[in-house]
Amino acid sequence: MINMTAKIEIRRANKLFDTGGRRIAALENVDLDIRANEFVTLVGASGCGKSTLLRSIGGLEDLSSGEIRVDGRPVSGPGAERAMVFQHYSLYPWLTVRENIRFCRALKIKREEITSADVEIASGRTDALIGLMGLGPVENAYPNQLSGGMQQRVAIARALMNRPGILLMDEPFGALDAQTREVMHDLILHVFALEKPTIVFVTHDVEEAIYLGDRVVLMAPRPGRIDSIYEVPLPPEREQDMKLSPEFTELKREILSRIRATSGMQTDRGMLEKLTATVRPGTAA
Repeated sequence: MINMTAKIEIRRANKLFDTGGRRIAALENVDLDIRANEFVTLVGASGCGKSTLLRSIGGLEDLSSGEIRVDGRPVSGPGAERAMVFQHYSLYPWLTVRENIRFCRALKIKREEITSADVEIASGRTDALIGLMGLGPVENAYPNQLSGGMQQRVAIARALMNRPGILLMDEPFGALDAQTREVMHDLILHVFALEKPTIVFVTHDVEEAIYLGDRVVLMAPRPGRIDSIYEVPLPPEREQDMKLSPEFTELKREILSRIRATSGMQTDRGMLEKLTATVRPGTAA
């Protein structure tokens, strides 16, 4: 049954990979609805299928079985209504910041019957995104002249150029230092409030997932599946100090505990003491 209130519908999604003669279930019977203008974060241990699910929503991976629908229509490949931002910025080194942001629109202008008014609108959109991302001082710079945070701002601006209804982000801030990540967190929330896309955001960082998301979807590995879904008890307007609130710290503790349980990781102090007792200082390993 089609859920008319969902922007993205995932039904019994399965994905198998053949690796060295073995079949690995990257996704198994994944069911999830994501509402329009919702910010959903995906967390879980390595190998739980977070990125595979994201790429499947983006049309970059074909499911082995099951279905993903966007606005009621089956996903059969990439589409203009879905834009992706990756951890590695994939900017064109020979283009300036402004040219990188306009690249996809420039291709469209060359390939279609575009009027001068359309070109003017595109130029205005570029100016607006440069302002939104704080890229004005570097708009004529090349990627190798920018910091990692600035390069990721350009990649996000480029993804937003065509006003996509869905923004898919695969650990976009994973390569940034902690201070820059905090700046980018507040920036993407500002973009989210103004542009109002539906965002699906993959991360290994539970604190990041809670601070950004309306809901946190926890996936478990072997096979990749949805284990738990958490509503984030924070107001829409986020501030960094909220990370110190009891509600935030308790949810973080609960999610981390569940990730350890689903991945089989053991952090029991007694077990660690037994392991370290086998090798004492001054003894051979």
